[in-house]
Amino acid sequence: MHNMLLSHAKAVELYRKHYQESQGGTIGIVAHTFMYEPLRDEECDRQAVNRTLAFVVDWLLNPLVFGEYPAEMRSILGNQLPRFSPKEKSLLRGSLDFIGINNYGALYAKDCFLSTCPLNSSRPIRGFAETTGMRDGIPIGGQTGIPRFFVVPEGMEKIVDYIKIKYHNMPMYITENGYSSPLNQSTTMHDTLHDFKRIEYHKAYLAALLKAIRKGADVRGYMIWSLFDSFEWNSGYNISFGLYYVDRNTLERIPKLSAQWFSDFLKSTSDSNIKDLSEKNRSNYVTTAVV
Repeated sequence: MHNMLLSHAKAVELYRKHYQESQGGTIGIVAHTFMYEPLRDEECDRQAVNRTLAFVVDWLLNPLVFGEYPAEMRSILGNQLPRFSPKEKSLLRGSLDFIGINNYGALYAKDCFLSTCPLNSSRPIRGFAETTGMRDGIPIGGQTGIPRFFVVPEGMEKIVDYIKIKYHNMPMYITENGYSSPLNQSTTMHDTLHDFKRIEYHKAYLAALLKAIRKGADVRGYMIWSLFDSFEWNSGYNISFGLYYVDRNTLERIPKLSAQWFSDFLKSTSDSNIKDLSEKNRSNYVTTAVV
């Protein structure tokens, strides 16, 4: 991370010196983060939330905005955390024009200083905090195709609020936000194309984002992940986030109901009523199994 941050700052310096004034470009970086809630109504877990955000978000952003690693990390890692020279601090500080946020959901954070935690969580590099989506066997939000991507729309509002306050309301873009259905072998093509849950997900997250914007957050864009069903890392093609279904045999791209909804939403031509959209597109869909 240390060398990556310095490489970013040097690239920014070169870009700004030679291109930005003439081409009007901007430079940013993307933080992939959940929002975190205390697992228990205890001060130690509230502090665990702060440490987790420091180790996940601030580790990346603090040096590029302020020229220093977050104090929470320094207090735990001490000299194990590299230090920037005065020249490096000057190079790093203010080397961002905007912050990108990838957010899909929220998790609980539990303190591991005073509580027993699994060995992989009770470590300095994790801020002595455990993160989980479950409390007493109950998930923090609706479940999706990714085990830790729970549906918690208010988490979007809260993470934007956090970054707004922490980083002086620097321009922000939501660079990834999307929904994948839980795996189900009995899913049909009709089910896949009538993706009501995806529409409800984006409606709820956009409403939460709007709340943050109305409180003053300088959010300048929102990008859905993803336009097409794509190859999702180690999940391959089993997990799908797309607004368009892709037939892997013919490569035909078939719009899901969410594609029509999002198009209407962007054009503001209707209230994007799900029932109306379903009726309008009913004849276009067949009921065959999705492999």
